[in-house]
Amino acid sequence: MSRREPLNRAKVVAAALALVDAEGVEALTMRRLSKSLGVEAMSLYNHVANKTDLLDALAEAVFASVERADPGLPWAERLRITARNLYGEFSRHPSVSKAVVGDQANPTSEAALRPTEDVLEALFEAGFDGKAARQALIAVHGLVFGTLALATSEYTTPPRPAANGLEAFRPVVDPAWLPHFARLTALGDSDPAEDFERALDLLIAGLVTAAPNGA
Repeated sequence: MSRREPLNRAKVVAAALALVDAEGVEALTMRRLSKSLGVEAMSLYNHVANKTDLLDALAEAVFASVERADPGLPWAERLRITARNLYGEFSRHPSVSKAVVGDQANPTSEAALRPTEDVLEALFEAGFDGKAARQALIAVHGLVFGTLALATSEYTTPPRPAANGLEAFRPVVDPAWLPHFARLTALGDSDPAEDFERALDLLIAGLVTAAPNGA
């Protein structure tokens, strides 16, 4: 009979991430998680303090997986790549994004904060002062996580029409009263990733224009 490998925090977090990806944050309980690992629920507390600690660890794992931009690139391109990679990683784990947006997860480790540090490094290199850099950081995070929130039905239960699912509004929109909204609904559904890229283009262009040191 093969000997079971000892449990550790990394294995607990990996199993929790798989569970959340498959069934959502609401499905994550210590009992469900322990069952998936084939252990007693109490044994999990040797590796995580509670569900909040576990959610923080999931968010940390996703933040830490964000690929960093080449430090030799210009600041605007580094910022673009960091934002794009943040969006890419969290789009693969929408329920973890939901936990971050809903303040269920708020990791404070160096690994989790590295993408934010990279954004700030680019902004300070561009010549923004502390207040302006903070405001620009809010814009970057708002674009990344706001777009993710609009692109997934997991943010509401029961699901409601997402902003990119405009066809759902077509039957209830009267062009006589809402002509511009009706014009959008006629376009049909869009590609969230494409929309994010275009919005990122606009944000970066605005930051380059506002940057004291230029591009």
